Amino acid sequence: MALPIVHHPDYDAESVPDGHRFPMRKYSLLAELLRDRGERFAVPAHAPERWLHLAHDPAYVTAVLTSSVDAKTARRIGFEMTPAIAARTRASVGGTCLAARLAVQHGAAVNLAGGSHHASYEGGAGFCVFNDVAVAARVALEEGLCRKVAVIDCDVHHGDGTALIFKGDPNVFTASLHCEQNWPREKPPSDLDLGLAKGAGDNDYLAALDGFIADLFAQAAPDLVFYNAGVDPHESDRLGLLSLTDDGLRERDRRVAEACASRGIPVVGVLGGGYEKDASAVARRHSFMVDALAAAAAPRATYALSSPH
Repeated sequence: MALPIVHHPDYDAESVPDGHRFPMRKYSLLAELLRDRGERFAVPAHAPERWLHLAHDPAYVTAVLTSSVDAKTARRIGFEMTPAIAARTRASVGGTCLAARLAVQHGAAVNLAGGSHHASYEGGAGFCVFNDVAVAARVALEEGLCRKVAVIDCDVHHGDGTALIFKGDPNVFTASLHCEQNWPREKPPSDLDLGLAKGAGDNDYLAALDGFIADLFAQAAPDLVFYNAGVDPHESDRLGLLSLTDDGLRERDRRVAEACASRGIPVVGVLGGGYEKDASAVARRHSFMVDALAAAAAPRATYALSSPH
């Protein structure tokens, strides 16, 4: 059974130029890479406005959808707030919501976008307009797809927006493994936080990850996991400050995928950050998470097909 993969052409907003610090082309390049390997994609609908209100201030949502975001907020986000950006972020949220439904059905699924974890209830920041994982978690809970969600955030930056949205929410457990010295300066507490020192490499990172995953599952009993697999911990990333190699990222993704699969917990993979100038290199690294979830989900799918009914 193939891993469900969600993609929408709107993920790549052409209004963002190639020289921008955010390598927007990575979305179309990753889709092309996977398409060349024979993968097919599920195409999501743009998230309806009502869903966006589950995690964001309705006034902010309206401003984004009408391209009337104030200049200060737009600077904090880092994009000119065009209709293409509004379409992109609605498609991304819709993609993570669809991936959640598919993960519950198949054991795992991937959205080839998402991980916009700096967006809080009040508004966006750090290239994040709407918090797709927060919206998708709320939609999944509302629709009865799950009872308890965990967010495993391994982007190099702290998942501050997600932590703020779910502060005090007993149905969502937030966990962030990040570089402590990196942005944002203020890191509102997640349910589980682990900040690594600047320059940490593969061995230190993976040892920390094992303890992080063990602590998460000791403290929470989710029946749906969202995994933010940002590739910005890579040693070549412009904004990362950590020193993981390609092999380190592959092993990180494998361990997270196996941790969920071995417990029988459906997992939704989202891309998160990645800021090397070479967008094709970033896209290739994002494919590691796709491969890891496909490999971890395959034995479960084979078992389900062969089990007596």
